[in-house]
Amino acid sequence: MKLKNLYQKEIVPKMMKKFGFKNRLAVPKIEKVVINVGINKKKKDNDPKYVEKVVDLVSQITGQRPKLSRAQKSVAGFNIRQGEVVGVNAILRGEKKYSFLEKVYFIALPRTRDFRGIDPKSVDKGGNLSIGFDNQMAFPEINPEEVDKTFPLQMTITTSTQDRNESLELLRLLKTPFKVKKDK
Repeated sequence: MKLKNLYQKEIVPKMMKKFGFKNRLAVPKIEKVVINVGINKKKKDNDPKYVEKVVDLVSQITGQRPKLSRAQKSVAGFNIRQGEVVGVNAILRGEKKYSFLEKVYFIALPRTRDFRGIDPKSVDKGGNLSIGFDNQMAFPEINPEEVDKTFPLQMTITTSTQDRNESLELLRLLKTPFKVKKDK
């Protein structure tokens, strides 16, 4: 069952019953999924097309062209100049966020090395979940033979609630692969 249908048909009634929501629209939902990649200055200086490669790979992973983040001001300590590209990010909403989450939950995370589940402590007080990937090779769209440089990427799932418990329950019901506590 697709995550969007699962949310509408099963999760909303369960959340209404558990937390006492009177209206379906009051039930927490996933607002957006943000994918961020920082641009490594050393790699960028050695390869003039590094930023283009990162943009291309992120667009393959997300299905949409990412936005370039530029430095607002120069920082001598970090050797950054104003206007220089320091990151790439893509924001997924609507149908794309659900299809991307399915891909992450059921394909990419199980393919990562030594994956034993996401720590529930990764959900912050605002109800948002942050997940980091060491490299982009876990995603099925990436052909390892064509990639010469890997890069880490970070994903944040933003929910509409400010309550951590409601957010954790929503993510559990959406089949987020959290770590299971072992009883001793």
